[in-house]
Amino acid sequence: MTSSVTFRVSPYLPLNSQFRPRCRVQASSSVGGDSTVSSSPELVVLNGAPLIEEREKLGALTGGNGCAVSKIEAVEKKEVKKEAKESLEGLWDDAYGTKSVKDYLECARYMIRHDGGPPRWFCPVECGRPLNDSPVLLFLPGLDGTGLGLILHHKALGRAFEVWCLHIPVYDRTPFEDLVTFVEKTVKAEYASSPHKPIYLVGDSFGGCLALAVAARNPTIDLVVILVNPATSFGRSQLQPLLPLLEAMPDGLHFTVPYLLSFVVGDPVKMATVDIDNMLPRTVALEKLSVNLTSLLPRLSGLADIIPRETLLWKLKLLKSAASYTNSRLHAVKAEVLLLASGKDNMLPSHDEAQRLTNSLKNCRVRYFKDNGHTLLLEDGINLLTVIKGTHTYRRRRRHDYVLDFLPPSMSEYKVAFNQVVGPFRNASSSALFSTLEDGKIVRGLSGVPSEGPVLLVGYHMLLGLELFSLVEEFLREKNVIVRGIAHPMLFSGKMENLSSEFNLMDWIKVFGAVPVTGSNLFKLFSTKSHVLLYPGGSREAGHYKGEEYKLFWPDQPEFVRMAARFGATIVPFGTVGEDDIAELILDKNDLMKIPLVNDYIRDSSRNTIRVREDEALNITVILPRIPGRFYYLFGKPIETRGRYESLKDRENANELYSQVKSGVESCIAYLLKKREEDPYRNIFDRTVHRALHSPLHEIPAFDP
Repeated sequence: MTSSVTFRVSPYLPLNSQFRPRCRVQASSSVGGDSTVSSSPELVVLNGAPLIEEREKLGALTGGNGCAVSKIEAVEKKEVKKEAKESLEGLWDDAYGTKSVKDYLECARYMIRHDGGPPRWFCPVECGRPLNDSPVLLFLPGLDGTGLGLILHHKALGRAFEVWCLHIPVYDRTPFEDLVTFVEKTVKAEYASSPHKPIYLVGDSFGGCLALAVAARNPTIDLVVILVNPATSFGRSQLQPLLPLLEAMPDGLHFTVPYLLSFVVGDPVKMATVDIDNMLPRTVALEKLSVNLTSLLPRLSGLADIIPRETLLWKLKLLKSAASYTNSRLHAVKAEVLLLASGKDNMLPSHDEAQRLTNSLKNCRVRYFKDNGHTLLLEDGINLLTVIKGTHTYRRRRRHDYVLDFLPPSMSEYKVAFNQVVGPFRNASSSALFSTLEDGKIVRGLSGVPSEGPVLLVGYHMLLGLELFSLVEEFLREKNVIVRGIAHPMLFSGKMENLSSEFNLMDWIKVFGAVPVTGSNLFKLFSTKSHVLLYPGGSREAGHYKGEEYKLFWPDQPEFVRMAARFGATIVPFGTVGEDDIAELILDKNDLMKIPLVNDYIRDSSRNTIRVREDEALNITVILPRIPGRFYYLFGKPIETRGRYESLKDRENANELYSQVKSGVESCIAYLLKKREEDPYRNIFDRTVHRALHSPLHEIPAFDP
């Protein structure tokens, strides 16, 4: 039986992170009357808080409807007994791909009923409970104002953030400055409650203006602003000519506007492919795309209800004032800004605007999505949480912590990374992994590597680090273990980014846990019982010269041995071979330095290179791909360090263990170079036939160990 409880609450968001009971709600708002709007019970929850003096704290929103109080009728009130989680498991379900723009249009029908109420916050039920100590994320919507623009991302973001979405009712006429004040009061209330946490503002199109305006007025608050095709470029928008056209258009023709807008603001094909698995056969995927498009296009008529003619006219004028207000205050923005720009935005010149804002803002990075339209967050090809993780924008305190702020990769990220991003290379190299048991027996798979950390994997870095992808994938697939790679700081410096930086391979490496090589990061990883991947040879091995294949270039510093012993970590030496079966090194730095102009470029590039070791140097190479052979990995017998910390303080003992590890890596390489000659499936053609007829990629046979 459903019980109903009615109580009065301010429409402004009461923020108190210690008291946030949640219940499904139907919201009704009135201005001296009984006009009512109901929100879908499946869509919205009210995050409550002590109501005393709430009105006095947050004040009234002037202008527009001027509604001071909303009446909330709570139905199906449920007590949540489960506590927030402390961490996520590897390959957790982020539900990306289970929602599409059709769900957005369906839910919007419940959000647009006229109630005469003011702007308000809501929290989607499907966001669930976030991790402990998660920051707040305030979503500021675009032209539609529904606040449903994150519907594809609710579950994923709900694990890492307390998600609040701003809803601006269809017939609300609140001026832009009053909307800024409304959001600003929420930001200040949250800052007063949790002054050590960042506050995230995700601004989509019009919401981007709102986010920047709030950031400009609050330079001392720790804000992280994520802009998605911000409307600060409205003055150069293709929508400008629509104003006089809409004003002159007869009412009977307004039904055509939603169809026109749908093709201006977004890419229908991208919207229709969100929930299509990229691993489906091409014919099945095309059939599903056809069905999705057929069902999507009729629903676009609902845009006429979401944005009626009068509302559209008002919103276009609001956009104009928002862009003007915000652009005049860009100099005051001190916040960290991540800007996501589309390459096929037919509504705004988003790519050009990204360049302008990067020059105007003090701390702004860009990720460019060349194949997406204006409604980026509703289209295929972008998981917002993945972008936040890959750009290291997620943090719980004032500074990002590479270890403590890490969020494990989800199953959807795993599929995209290894099926799409490195899929062709993964299929071509078809890695075979072996490990050594305690009794010295070598077996196929990773059963010889301890599943419980801390574990330190120490090995040889192949040319360009080509072995990384299969290693990380197999640990996740077979053991559900996340391998945290210790990487060169150049990958994290920002010097490799530019205005056209797409979400690329370097970002994916960060998504899967890479951290800069520092003693403090290694300390934290061991203290959290992680599996750590270390290449003592570093970039010197990965950027080796001709004739240096499979040679180790390790420094005479056994410090990682002592650090491992301090935490009782198990050291596992390993070797990898196969780079010479994939590519041939044609020219190295020594050859290129003999070429005019090229040598000048190398010298200039070397000056800006961050060095970890004195013998490091930028080695630009020219490689020639070969008909792919195969990658092989062998993890040697684990070396226990538990109880040896005191003895390893002696330098001689530390050097002895260091030499043992290095010798183990060399032995693994020598073993693989010999045994691969016995592999009947070393050739890609044989593997392809076997895979088509018999088994998946990871089950293709190799040599007998």
